[in-house]
Amino acid sequence: MISSVGKCSCGQTKVIISLPKTLDHYSPRACDCDFCISRNISYLSDPEGKLEIKSVEALDIQKQGSNQASFITCNGCKSVIAASLQLENKLIGALNSALLSNVALLQGATTVSPKALGAKAKIERWQTVWLNIKINGNSRI
Repeated sequence: MISSVGKCSCGQTKVIISLPKTLDHYSPRACDCDFCISRNISYLSDPEGKLEIKSVEALDIQKQGSNQASFITCNGCKSVIAASLQLENKLIGALNSALLSNVALLQGATTVSPKALGAKAKIERWQTVWLNIKINGNSRI
């Protein structure tokens, strides 16, 4: 696994993403919903990877759109850290790629449209492309 680090704009929340390939192999996904477009967010994940989020303060959790995904947000600077989904025994999601210190190594973003999928199809899709997340060592939000 190859690890890359990053942080939110205030530095209160740090991230370590571990992926099977180097960053130049990945094209982050830019969601076309109003929430993500207004924040210029593109998400990075690989189902074989993992994401560690470390924050000195409690993180904020927001729901948007269909209210299925949870958006993990720094409570200091309000940066979106990741989109996530709590499953029974694990937390999965995708990192806001802009937080990475070496974000320039990524390929250009590919636009995706989760809003075009039904509720069940979204969850099935996320389970095939998102990675495991731990927040301060926990797999629950």
